[in-house]
Amino acid sequence: MGLASTHGDGGNIKIPQEQYEEITKGKGDLVDWLKEPKTKGALLLQEEADPAIVAEVTQNGYGVLDENGLEKVGRDPFLISYAHAKTNRTIVTLEVSAPSKQGANRKIPDVCSDLAVACCDLFQLIEALDFTTNWKPK
Repeated sequence: MGLASTHGDGGNIKIPQEQYEEITKGKGDLVDWLKEPKTKGALLLQEEADPAIVAEVTQNGYGVLDENGLEKVGRDPFLISYAHAKTNRTIVTLEVSAPSKQGANRKIPDVCSDLAVACCDLFQLIEALDFTTNWKPK
């Protein structure tokens, strides 16, 4: 059993459509794996963002943003909105807290903290899921 079938089908790990689209614009083995129908089906979150919650996250997490600011924050408010809508969800991010940043420069962990949304990094996720692999160096 792989990550997708174990944790994706089990509902432990899901990727919102907005983030899936960003990730799969890239290239490489991870992108190829994510595009496989079985993997996509297991990991893709099957719900749409609530526009009112996205607006709330944007307003309360980033403040009033002009067009450039909205472009800069990109799809982050969508990601946060999925966890803000349900208390049992945690955002996983590689971003590092930078509390002095303001507006569109704010980092996901800081916005999550302000909105009482659970947030962790990849290493915390791996530990929480007790994830291991049988990969061996070549």
